Amino acid sequence: MRETMNSLTNNLKVVFAFSWRLILGKALLLLSFSAFANHHEAVDCPLRDVAYSVDLPFIEIMLKPEALAVVNKHANGMVDNLPESRKRTETPSFGSITTLERVAEGENIAPDVLQRIDVELSQLEITDADRQARCARYSNAEPEFEFGDNDRNLLVFHKINGYDHGPSVTAATRAMQSLGEQLGWGVYVTDQPGVFNPETLSQFDVVVWNNNSGDVLTLSQREAFENYINSGGAYLGIHGAGGDYLYLWDWYADRMLGARFIGHPGGEYHFQDAQVQVEDHAGDVAATLAPGWTMKEEWYSFDRNPRDDGADVIATLDESTYVPGNNRDLSLSMGEDHPIVWTQCVGNGRSMYTAIGHRPEVYNIPENLILLRDGLNWLANQRTTECASE
Repeated sequence: MRETMNSLTNNLKVVFAFSWRLILGKALLLLSFSAFANHHEAVDCPLRDVAYSVDLPFIEIMLKPEALAVVNKHANGMVDNLPESRKRTETPSFGSITTLERVAEGENIAPDVLQRIDVELSQLEITDADRQARCARYSNAEPEFEFGDNDRNLLVFHKINGYDHGPSVTAATRAMQSLGEQLGWGVYVTDQPGVFNPETLSQFDVVVWNNNSGDVLTLSQREAFENYINSGGAYLGIHGAGGDYLYLWDWYADRMLGARFIGHPGGEYHFQDAQVQVEDHAGDVAATLAPGWTMKEEWYSFDRNPRDDGADVIATLDESTYVPGNNRDLSLSMGEDHPIVWTQCVGNGRSMYTAIGHRPEVYNIPENLILLRDGLNWLANQRTTECASE
């Protein structure tokens, strides 16, 4: 009997020890997963501690029930009556590229009502849950690249929080990969914003923003990109990368781009054939394409002409060949000088923006591919001499 009891006791000890090891193992696994998740979670997102107001991205209002209640109370259930497609709180979302004020104006909410909403919103507390929700669409996740021995490296970045151009993003990526192969460059593609750190950016000669939409970088990631450009890096923005109504990063909109999007024709005039006029200048970009070509596209208009701030305009639109139209009460005509592609120096670095790129088909048009290839060559070559700060 004593031997049986001792055996039973020993067996229980083994089972008990095994159970605790199992529990401890699961706990460690959960802790490891939590650490991994926290490692990629962004905490320095731009609007983390900004007070609620009508000037915030609409998605911030959608994410807080108390804010929604304020809007619906004063605006007769405005948010409840919006189409579901405009109320998405998961990105990509329309709400990340427009403000509550713009949405309210589109719904004909009176200015005095909007002012009352603004006052009441400003009194709402910003909780830790709010901060977490605001930062959730940002990330510190970083890709693992294996670099080859290419003379040049090209980063194609396509993180999207706003409007998703879908097939056009894919078509542009393929075009960049093909052009990179022709040029003998290494091409690396990612949507992970953690790539914007000093060490990784230093590996790239050109960074392409491929139809990005919505604010996508944390404050530290922004700083890394600004330093990269000002120190001699290069940026190519394609279509949607300069096509948002709302920018939370003034340096990007006003310095990297040099003009802000105000709209494009809609309805039956959404996609139109228009004459692209190549500037008569001695630059390397698109010189062989003069005087230009005709193509069908979604044509952007901007709040100002980047030429006025020193940009070198590569191509303009002949507005007599298409109908610019209006955006609400705002005319989209820019007159005889309607820039659509331009380059400029930013610090010791270079920037090129092309508004061409909404339709996937445009990435098969020979003239557009020549434009992009010439742009990549200009961006990657001799940037420290031609774009040195005075």
